[in-house]
Amino acid sequence: MSGTNERGPVDDDGVVLLAGDARDLVRTRDVDPVRDPAAAELLIREALATYETRAALGGVPVIDDTDAAVRRVLDDLAGMGPLQAYLDDPEIEEVWVNSPSEVFVARRGRSELTTTILTRTQLRDLVERMLKSSGRRLDLSSPFVDACLPGGERLHVAIPDVTREHMAVNVRKHVLRATSLRDLVDLGSLTLHAAEFLDACVRAGLNVVVAGATQAGKTTMLNALAGSIPATDRVITCEEVFELQMPCRDVVPLQCRQPSLEGTGEITLRRLVKEALRMRPDRIVIGEVREAESLDLLVALNSGVPGLCTIHANSAREALVKLCTLPMLAGPNVTDRFVVPTVASSVDVVVHLGVDADGTRCVREIVTVPGRTEEGVVETVDIFQRTEGRLHRAAGYPHARERFMRAGLDVTAILNGERHAMPVGVGI
Repeated sequence: MSGTNERGPVDDDGVVLLAGDARDLVRTRDVDPVRDPAAAELLIREALATYETRAALGGVPVIDDTDAAVRRVLDDLAGMGPLQAYLDDPEIEEVWVNSPSEVFVARRGRSELTTTILTRTQLRDLVERMLKSSGRRLDLSSPFVDACLPGGERLHVAIPDVTREHMAVNVRKHVLRATSLRDLVDLGSLTLHAAEFLDACVRAGLNVVVAGATQAGKTTMLNALAGSIPATDRVITCEEVFELQMPCRDVVPLQCRQPSLEGTGEITLRRLVKEALRMRPDRIVIGEVREAESLDLLVALNSGVPGLCTIHANSAREALVKLCTLPMLAGPNVTDRFVVPTVASSVDVVVHLGVDADGTRCVREIVTVPGRTEEGVVETVDIFQRTEGRLHRAAGYPHARERFMRAGLDVTAILNGERHAMPVGVGI
């Protein structure tokens, strides 16, 4: 036995022999297990029937749990081998491998060291299989790779000598537990009062920035906010790799592209944002702002196209500071004299997310930006704050009330708790 996982032994002698028979049968019948796993399972069971006949004659070891054996062989042929059990588990959000003997998972926000033990060959073969469908490459000249797997999972791999000895593999599943703000309310991440306010912000066309640490639920919040976008709006999304699952009718998703072996053909996030503005967007959504593309985002938002985006930050105010800094990476001619007032006039709402000690994701604060700066600092107004473990209404009000009025929304009534003063939105 070379390793174990939650489905039991991986490489006992009987399963190894059965896997070899199944591979031969799949190859003979010209079946692609990845594209047609149902047909592959039928062939595995056909191989199992032949195997059991041989086992009855004493020619091969008896397999006690045939259903488990079929699952493991199918995982090996059509899935991700020993990791497939974790990808199938709805409670597991991420799987990462530090070394063949160190496989971790994140379950409900907390990390666990699993019992799975791989070989170097297994790990290399798994990574090659994952990358095969993405069309992205991994070699000494390109030791990092970001890719999207067929099931929608996001893959990141780093290889030696960037890492010390072993490949470092991360597979983020993006378990979609919320497609609307109401779903976040039901999950306890957001209060109904705050959800109604955010729903009104999106419907009124305000620009919303979602901030938080890694795994704080930024992508989930972005998808939930998109659930409040009017059905008639055309949405263009820009991402490094496809992660967003916009619940919109008219949506065009765009993703970046790595350079070829000759160093040509690269498509950056900055390029995507520029191209998105030529595609008649009613809304533009940026999966994550990391670098100089923040300048193009600000230009887009300042041109009147409502937008949503995420950013890594420890608070709402730090998110604004970061947005004031990142555009300067675009070139030496971009200064804070331009960026700071542009951020103040372009960003309307910042939603900051966090993770509690028990792994629960929650909204920590919601602030609005009144459009003013003082000594190079963007002013903010608190709308909701988390105190004593619950999100409470603060004293502030948003500045863009005329935009709410044009959308037929009474934001003052909403914030004062008069729920029926607003029409019920898509997200609520």
